This record gives sequence, C-alpha cells and structure tokens, in this order.
Amino acid sequence: MHYTALAIDYDGTLADAGRVSPKALDALNRLKGAGFTLVLVTGRTLESLRAAFPEMALFDRIVAENGAVVHRPDTGDSTLLGSPPPAAAIEALRRKGIPLEVGQVIVASRTPHEKAVVDTFRELALDNAVEFNKGAVMVLPAEMTKATGLQLALDELQLEPSKVIGIGDTENDHTFLALCGASVAVADAIPSVREDADLVTQGGAGDGVVELADHLIAGDLQALARRQRAHAPLTASGLRPTRSS
Repeated sequence: MHYTALAIDYDGTLADAGRVSPKALDALNRLKGAGFTLVLVTGRTLESLRAAFPEMALFDRIVAENGAVVHRPDTGDSTLLGSPPPAAAIEALRRKGIPLEVGQVIVASRTPHEKAVVDTFRELALDNAVEFNKGAVMVLPAEMTKATGLQLALDELQLEPSKVIGIGDTENDHTFLALCGASVAVADAIPSVREDADLVTQGGAGDGVVELADHLIAGDLQALARRQRAHAPLTASGLRPTRSS
C-alpha cells in the first residue's frame, strides 16, 4: 500500500509537553516537500492550538476539539460538526467551581473533576459523550470522535482512508487510528494504543514522528498493511511490530 497522507495527534505524539521540537517541525516540512498531505487531529481547541503551535498552516486540515471542528488553515474557515456547548451545563459547572475550557463545541476539564462533569450533564439530562485523554476529560455531542472529524477532512481532501497512515498515543486516538489504512503508536503511547497499532516507533513524542517521517519519505512503508488478527504484522526497517502471532 502506498500512503499519501499522514494523520497525526498533537499532544504526546507530535508535541512533547505541549511544544513541537525543531526536529519534529523539520520532519513536517520534509513531508510536505515530499508531497504528503498532512492532517492534524487534536483534542485541543483552535485557540489553544494557535497559542502552542503557530505553524498550523503546515497542515492541509486541522481536526480540532476531538473531532467536533474541521479547520482549513489556507482559508481560515471552519466547519462545526456539533452544536455549541449547552449554556446550562457550563453555568452549572462554573457554579460548582469546576475549571473549564469551553470551545466552539467541546467542554473540557481535568481530573479529578471528571465525576462532577459527568454528573452535571446527567443531572441536566443531556445526551453527550465523554472522552478521556490522559488527565483531560472532554464532553462533546454523542457519537462524535476524532474519527468523525477526520472522515470529513478526508472527504474534503478527496482522500481514501486506506491512503492515510495515522500516529497517536492515547485513549482518544483509538477511533481515528482505526479509520486509517495503517496505524502507528509512538513508543511512550499508552499500552492499549501500542497493542492496537500496526507499528510502534522506537522514539517517543516528537522523536517517533521524525522516525516515521524518515521512513515515509524513504518509501519503505509501501508494503505496510493493516494487521489482521489471524496474521503476523508486517514490519518495516527500523520500526518494531507490536507483536507476532
């Protein structure tokens, strides 16, 4: 399989401690120069991402707010895949003193406030989904995930998911990685992401992206295919398979 696009998580995958290293930034530029389409898939709001990563224009699409917003850096336009956060829930959480980040669609907080957040939405009989990302808890419209936003982004870019290789590190990355033609976990990803991935990089956040970029540009992942349970995973030089069977 010949991959033409990379879908990449931000925190813990491209960025380490919220920042993108010069090496990882160079890897993105080299991928663009080699003709790859780049899609960023993040739980962050666009406002938070802009503050941390001024180089957003490197990406052809940005899937933000855990799949609820698809942004086009070239035009500055965005599509919301859900309604704005319910005002009643935001007001109730603020009355309880829960720290919040309110996006265009998403409401986010952090542990140890997850129970209060979930209980508040239930008390108001709001049918919202809850996604976890290490210490973050995100509430968004039901059945909305990173895969939802990535699918819209790929439709706009006229890309088949089978042509996309995805890389991530944590719980909320499972859905978009499963949509991609092949999935990669950085070395310091959580165990379930490493177990489900087709390949695991030798390097962790940032370094793993550089490693994957090097192999993509060299063209030595062309034989990679999604691992089937009944078969051993295919390997690529310099990358280690998740397991053999």
